[in-house]
Amino acid sequence: MALRAALLSGKRGLSGLLCQLSSSSSHVRVCVSQQRTNSTAPKIKVDFNQTTGVAVMNMQSPPVNSLSLDFLTELCIAVEKLEMDKSCRGLILTSSQPKVFSAGLDIMEMYGQSPERCAEFWRAVQEMWLKLYSSNMAVIAAINGSSPAGGCLMSLTCDYRIMADNPRYSIGLNETQLGIVAPFWFKDSLVNTVGHRHAEMGLELGLLYSPSEALRIGLVDQLVPEDQVLSTATQTMTKWLAIPDHARHLSKSMMRKPTVDKLLSSRESDIQNFVSFITKDSIQKSLRVYLEMLKKRKG
Repeated sequence: MALRAALLSGKRGLSGLLCQLSSSSSHVRVCVSQQRTNSTAPKIKVDFNQTTGVAVMNMQSPPVNSLSLDFLTELCIAVEKLEMDKSCRGLILTSSQPKVFSAGLDIMEMYGQSPERCAEFWRAVQEMWLKLYSSNMAVIAAINGSSPAGGCLMSLTCDYRIMADNPRYSIGLNETQLGIVAPFWFKDSLVNTVGHRHAEMGLELGLLYSPSEALRIGLVDQLVPEDQVLSTATQTMTKWLAIPDHARHLSKSMMRKPTVDKLLSSRESDIQNFVSFITKDSIQKSLRVYLEMLKKRKG
């Protein structure tokens, strides 16, 4: 409850966001949007079917479900509420925004902000990962659009990933393209999913994979036509919920607890490392140059 209060106390309006959508694995299209006129509109919509025990969580923060502090706070509270409802056994995470699952971390939460604000934001990113990665629910990602950087991290927290088979979409941890280094728990999530060598290549080069490439390396588990992503996730969930909950929970914990404990044991130092890195003049300059470049492209 203390964490919830802390997250709620930190809610602030969006000053802008960066979206990163890819038309192929080798070309990234980026844009900067204007401030939203209604920042208080719900960013998360949850539909819970008590008969099936499955909740569908729709991310609905236009235009690209950018992971701002507001967004992360709302998502964490929604997941917590579902966890507290013992009748909820499964969660499907998807997007109501066209062509994008989530464009990742809001760059404006990292540019020109105070160290205190950056720390508050990073704690919320950690909390999102911890809640989803260690959830007792079976969690399936219905990836119906591009999912770079933090969007990819969110999908990596899930037990199973289904992606739209559209070559215009992409997924990957491409932080190095912005001059940012993915922290160890991003790396661990990727290594646990695709193995050391694919993770090493992906992180160093900031690779964004097409759906077929993502399937090949195991970053996603299944590709389906775009209009069948959610229905396939719903059908797949029945297989996961056919397993007795206690056996599934314990097996999941056995596999993931070492990774979770690693972050929990060094959470404060991870926040301090992030703040120290992101507030460096050289990093802020890189982000400013990048934003100016995007504005010129938009112009």
